[in-house]
Amino acid sequence: MSTLTEAVVARTEQRCRGGQALVDALARHGVDAVFGIPGTHNLPIYAALGAAGIRHVLPRHEQGAGYAADGYARVSGKPGVVITTTGPAILNAAAAAAQAYSDSIPVLFIAPGLPLHHPSLGNGYLHEVKDQFRAIDSIVGHAQRVTTVEEIPLAVAQCFAAMTSARPRPAYLEIPLDLLDLEATVAPVAPFIGSPPRPRPESVRAAVQLLQGATRPLLIVGGGASGAAAEVAEIATTLQAPVITTANGKGVLPETHPLSLGAGVHHPTIKELVATSDVIVAVGTELAPSDWWWGPISQQSTVIRIDVDPTAAATNICPAVALIGDAAETLDALTAGLGPARTGGTERATEWRRLLRLDAQREGHPYVELCAALDAALDDSAVIAADSAMACYYGALSNLPLHQPRSFLYPTGVGTLGYGLPAAIGAKIAAPQRQVVALLGDGGVMFTVAELAAAAQARLPIPVVIVDNGGYGEIRNEMADRGDTVHAVDLASPDFAALAQSLGCHGLFLDSPSGLTDAVEAALHADRPTVIHLRASGASELG
Repeated sequence: MSTLTEAVVARTEQRCRGGQALVDALARHGVDAVFGIPGTHNLPIYAALGAAGIRHVLPRHEQGAGYAADGYARVSGKPGVVITTTGPAILNAAAAAAQAYSDSIPVLFIAPGLPLHHPSLGNGYLHEVKDQFRAIDSIVGHAQRVTTVEEIPLAVAQCFAAMTSARPRPAYLEIPLDLLDLEATVAPVAPFIGSPPRPRPESVRAAVQLLQGATRPLLIVGGGASGAAAEVAEIATTLQAPVITTANGKGVLPETHPLSLGAGVHHPTIKELVATSDVIVAVGTELAPSDWWWGPISQQSTVIRIDVDPTAAATNICPAVALIGDAAETLDALTAGLGPARTGGTERATEWRRLLRLDAQREGHPYVELCAALDAALDDSAVIAADSAMACYYGALSNLPLHQPRSFLYPTGVGTLGYGLPAAIGAKIAAPQRQVVALLGDGGVMFTVAELAAAAQARLPIPVVIVDNGGYGEIRNEMADRGDTVHAVDLASPDFAALAQSLGCHGLFLDSPSGLTDAVEAALHADRPTVIHLRASGASELG
């Protein structure tokens, strides 16, 4: 070994325990906040975390930790981190891991595992489950279990590389609990900075040729374009193409832009728009059934797909041209090949926007006043953390305009309940300068309502709007539509305002949206969360 190499090793290697090695590696990767709950088996991590300068947010349930880290990742654009203990704790976070996988969100779940030399068939150890690693491995994009303390920094770097170098997916890192207090000489590992693939030049040329011949182009923009807002606006302007977004793409193009049609590809008008568009550019979207309620785009359509994941680029519809690469870089290449901007496309966009707004208002008529009241209280940076509730997918998705990417946090694919409240916590931790509002239904909020206490402890000024229809409104309607006996869907809602106050929040009750604007404005400047329990007349229509 050379003198120089020896000097470098001497400066960088350190003798430390496994918990310290983990925390040091997280800090090296720019982690500034983690969401987690201490437990018997992860205390060595917490022992190191206290002095690391990393903010710790204490949820009341590990599922809430997972959703909060998801919200943090969506708003910040960098991985969220969850720390749980063994067994039931990491299993509690499994639904959040599945949601992050479905929506392509980078969240790192970290948990101790059973000891390195634990009996293969088990012996009733505290928190023991049959196969913790395989359980979580089955629902994340990347999983690994270390076997030495020395491996921990490398494993953290590998997890971050897996989450950030291609299609973002959640990762799981398991550390045998006996390694966390074991001391070893550990060398730090610098972050691996991967580059996304680049589309083949011949594919770019083929796409440019199709677009140059198009007279009625259309852009469909998903969450994979969240980092390409400027490039989406530029190519839309160059093509004079209207832009419709999925739920997770909402706000990538400001919804006041003259070429924006807003969000919601499930509306009946979209079917006609797609059928009459001669070339469709789909950017960072799976074109998934969870977005396209009326069915897949016809294989007869001419579609150009831009995606960092080659598998996704051929899922749900095989495109005429697949461009595999980063959305921003690929759109830049297309725009450069197209030449001067066209003119005259705004009239086409205006007419389709009018038709889509009629769809949105028909579908979301119980929520139009609610959305208008929210809109009046919010600025252009606002974030809506939405649950899988009728007020969100029938209401806010298409009736509440948003103006920035990463502004509509919604559990699209897996469609979990209980997402919105903890996601709002994560969003506010990630971007304290942005307005963040949680919009929930009375059924879904009960899945994670305890996170009101976490938000209160963190002193987060989040308006939490709970739209109360007395139960699971969507399932009630589906039962009725099937001709089934309607049952098991009615809930006796608590006094949410009183519940909020008991958990350290402000709380108030509204019997109509007429006072909502003032209530939200006040809540945005409060010293803690404010729960706004809204039950309007005709509440059976709301959810």
